[in-house]
Amino acid sequence: MKNHTKWITSSILISIISIVFVLIFTLDKTTIEVVREIKPGYVIAALVIHLFSFVIWGLRIRSMASALGHKIDLKTSIEMVISGTFVAALTPSSIGGEPLRIHLLRQKKMPVGQATAVVLGERILDALLILLAVPFSLYFLRGVLSDPRTDAVIILGELLSIIVFALMIYATMKPRFIKLVINCLIRWIGRFSGKKIGYKLQRLSGSIDREIDEFHSSVNIFLTEGRKGIYSGLIYTVIYWIAEFASLPITLMGLNQSPSILISFAVQVLLMIILVMPLTPGSSGVAELAAISLFSIFVPANILGITVAAWRAFTFYTNIIAGGFVSFKLLKDTELVKKYLKQPQSEA
Repeated sequence: MKNHTKWITSSILISIISIVFVLIFTLDKTTIEVVREIKPGYVIAALVIHLFSFVIWGLRIRSMASALGHKIDLKTSIEMVISGTFVAALTPSSIGGEPLRIHLLRQKKMPVGQATAVVLGERILDALLILLAVPFSLYFLRGVLSDPRTDAVIILGELLSIIVFALMIYATMKPRFIKLVINCLIRWIGRFSGKKIGYKLQRLSGSIDREIDEFHSSVNIFLTEGRKGIYSGLIYTVIYWIAEFASLPITLMGLNQSPSILISFAVQVLLMIILVMPLTPGSSGVAELAAISLFSIFVPANILGITVAAWRAFTFYTNIIAGGFVSFKLLKDTELVKKYLKQPQSEA
């Protein structure tokens, strides 16, 4: 079996097994009644809103590229987004999507530095928005999570989110210091490891240096010639995440529930932090188990499994289906997609 097929198979299989596991332990007689009374209009609306988020993301890429003097039509930018989400859904931490979008931007005659600035710039905006939202999310969940131990975790989470945010800002201003600290840490770890691990750590150190330099260069580009791209990109980023997070409460309305919009959004912010961890392709398994734990805060137990399955269908399987169609039928970039599916595995 080819490597890219293994990624697709393992990602989907892990997700399906996790969902089945969740359904087995949450379904009961009342669940069947809820399913019978489901409101299809809300479910369709949730799907449409998720698909609409592709358009918003495409508008963000187009506006940020335009700020650097490159015109990309909306149809092309949306195809880049959908094709990228396909690869992202099948690689740990969604790391395959960014290189693919950079390559597609380069095909539109954009210099590699500016293409990197656009792609990393949009991901930086995503990260900053989510990190800024974490303290507010934890605050809104204080009244829901009354366990003292949970309160301690929430306080720790607030502190960590602030520290991470501060480090990102500082890394923008002083990249040399950040590289020095990381390299010293890697060398210290290398003292207690063998030659093989030490060699891998050296390669990792070089990779981290390049990533920090790209990060710094990308920020500088947008702080000078592409400042308008930051402003428009930030607006589209806010709209994008509102659309993404809206699918869950709308799905619950389709199940005849009256969810709290604030709690629903707060829970999903924390879920996004968990899904960043590079554990499985497309966060399969991790996403389902984390979702059932967090969604249980405001979703009744009898529909918890269905809710998780529907949420995963919109945010994961839709990306695979739409992304696969665009990648293999419209863009005809089969070999290119295979390349970026293989890339994370070769780096692991």
